[in-house]
Amino acid sequence: MSAKEITKVASFKGIQVTGVTISQSGRLFANFPRWHENLPFSVVEVMLNGEYKPYPNEAWNTWNGQPEENKFTCVQSVVAHENSLFVLDPASPMMKGVVGNAMLYEFDLTTDELLNKWTFDKEIAPVKSYLNDLRIDREAGKIYITESGIGAIVLLDLNTGKPRRLLDQHSSTKSEDIWLMVEGEKWVKEGQKPQMHADGIALSNDKAYLYYHALTGYGLYRISTKALNDETLNEKALAEQVESLGETSAPDGMMFDRRGNLYLGDLEKNAIMCRNPEGESKIFVEDSQIKWPDTFTIDEQDNFYFTTSRIHEMEGDISELEFNIFKIALPAVD
Repeated sequence: MSAKEITKVASFKGIQVTGVTISQSGRLFANFPRWHENLPFSVVEVMLNGEYKPYPNEAWNTWNGQPEENKFTCVQSVVAHENSLFVLDPASPMMKGVVGNAMLYEFDLTTDELLNKWTFDKEIAPVKSYLNDLRIDREAGKIYITESGIGAIVLLDLNTGKPRRLLDQHSSTKSEDIWLMVEGEKWVKEGQKPQMHADGIALSNDKAYLYYHALTGYGLYRISTKALNDETLNEKALAEQVESLGETSAPDGMMFDRRGNLYLGDLEKNAIMCRNPEGESKIFVEDSQIKWPDTFTIDEQDNFYFTTSRIHEMEGDISELEFNIFKIALPAVD
């Protein structure tokens, strides 16, 4: 068990949560991908008492079996940045293939109205793709997205609205040939060895490097954002800019804190790891409650929030399973 105090912030019975994010003003949001029938909502705002309401409203969260304009299809990630909430919709219900087009939405947190939306066509997000998580560099006007269905990094230029699909099926964005052992059992999905490609993503505090990691894999990689944004580099030249940072735990979510420590889930050990700027890793927290630490967010008071999405238990009936958002105070000093 962990010596750190783990506080349950919200709980969702039978509703599988993946993403969580907290805004600078302290508003907490969570999302729920359409991996099961009868999903009651895709995005919620979580209140201080742990109750929640559909965000931005119920209309956006209604689903009639087909993609519709200004309605969520299958939301995988939410990221609050400055005064906006970004909602990433890979549009692949049940992870069975993209219907319509994958989308990214930006909501104004002052008015809770839609500010922007970007469509990813099938060249950028093919039928078998799954846009997974994102990081934002507002100053440079760029958004970086992992694509875990096939394996790639998608770069969206906010100034032109143009996305590019990069490192497509490069070894660094592809799953490794491994079996994950989660809670002592081999993780099997529909009778097969799961292959989840580029998933975890983190942007260094100076915005100079993008870090990324396959879910079914132990290799951590990074590439300079300068190289990613250099449109004169061909596929081979860009690939040569990828740096291997060695092996880590097999993570889902990843995030830097303000001191430059990189937090990575350890799906196989009910734990979250902390990798310091020198590249040394240690256990941040380990606890039986930490069932598939999925997504991380840190508030202005250095509270570390994470979801437990229990993906290794998602086959069959999940109606009695509890999916949670927890928080832990980060240490005042390292």
